[in-house]
Amino acid sequence: MLSKIKKYAAYSVALVLLASTLLGSLGSRVSAEEASAALTSDFRALQAGQIVSEMGAGWNLGNSLEASVNGIPSETAWNNPTITPQLIQKVKAAGFKTIRIPVSYLNYIGSAPNYTINPAWLDRVKAVADYAYNEGLYVVINIHGDGFNSVQGSWLLVNSGNQTAIKQKYQKVWQQIANKFANYGERLILESMNEVFDGNYNNPNPAYYANLNAYNQIFVDTVRQTGGNNSARWLLIPGWNTNIDYTAGNYGFVLPTDNYRSSTIPGSEKRIMISAHYYSPWDFAGEESGNITQWGASATNPAKKSTWGQEDYLNSQLQSMYNKFTAQGYPVVIGEFGSIDKTSYDSSNNNYRAAYAKAVTATAKKYKAVPVYWDNGYNGQHGFALFNRYNNTVTQQGIINAIMQGMQ
Repeated sequence: MLSKIKKYAAYSVALVLLASTLLGSLGSRVSAEEASAALTSDFRALQAGQIVSEMGAGWNLGNSLEASVNGIPSETAWNNPTITPQLIQKVKAAGFKTIRIPVSYLNYIGSAPNYTINPAWLDRVKAVADYAYNEGLYVVINIHGDGFNSVQGSWLLVNSGNQTAIKQKYQKVWQQIANKFANYGERLILESMNEVFDGNYNNPNPAYYANLNAYNQIFVDTVRQTGGNNSARWLLIPGWNTNIDYTAGNYGFVLPTDNYRSSTIPGSEKRIMISAHYYSPWDFAGEESGNITQWGASATNPAKKSTWGQEDYLNSQLQSMYNKFTAQGYPVVIGEFGSIDKTSYDSSNNNYRAAYAKAVTATAKKYKAVPVYWDNGYNGQHGFALFNRYNNTVTQQGIINAIMQGMQ
């Protein structure tokens, strides 16, 4: 997500070898044996089914730590208050077991060659992560707005001509983030990036997709080589724009190798998850108009219901991710889903928002994926929020109930 409302071929092994060569020159290596020895005694090496079950239903702390103004991250820049432990406790009490924390770094990253992250900002990211982690929740931390062409200060751009510098910067940034969280247990999950693409919603550009694949490889290698629990924790990576078709289909997505992980992980097991987002049909979920306000089999007004993107489409989309990844040992995380508030156009809209949320959640559970609702903190017309972050109250209990029912 970018602002208050979401704006909306196979490749040779040479690419992987190139990324590995680059990594060798960028940072120190940690052997698998050294990494294994550094695992903390409380670290649980969970298999795919175990971690998906424990992650349950998730919630996004959206439009806070990824908010920015003039290239400078600021958690209050997009009209949300300073994050408090009390908010996280309220989210936990509502039944969510995972909190995804989008983070932008942008101009808080220093110059080459060290690309040092502003220490106060990295400390704040850790503090917010601790709010959730200390509650026993799963925590997902990513690099979020740095890959948007439309954000001032963005730099993780697949369509940029200076890929060598971008990859060096990306490696250094992730090295710092990973070191900050190296000793956290298995409930801390790192996500390489968010909705990275060139801004063109048509079929992916193959050369740009190759750059995205290289970023994912650098991310996996860099995190693993920081050692400690990072050598064994689950890592989350997306395909092109976290789009299901462009990730599961034959458009160029390449799974990274995981050559530097702990030797304690059996060779038959994976420690990489695949991220995808779901906002279909967009005319219901995100389009800021009153044209389409109803969804699903219970819709009463055909004129208010989209001609596509109903239950059958939802099932086919998540099934495709299951067949491509989950069945091969790579769990899927639907890192964002949801629909905006259109009750100002149709008083029954929240009923359909709840039906949609329940269907996405239930279908994710059916296909052993983790559903994570997008909450941008904004209540009212066109908002995604389930909570009022200013007074830590629930604003959409019906949608929350639907999500929890979908997980049963």
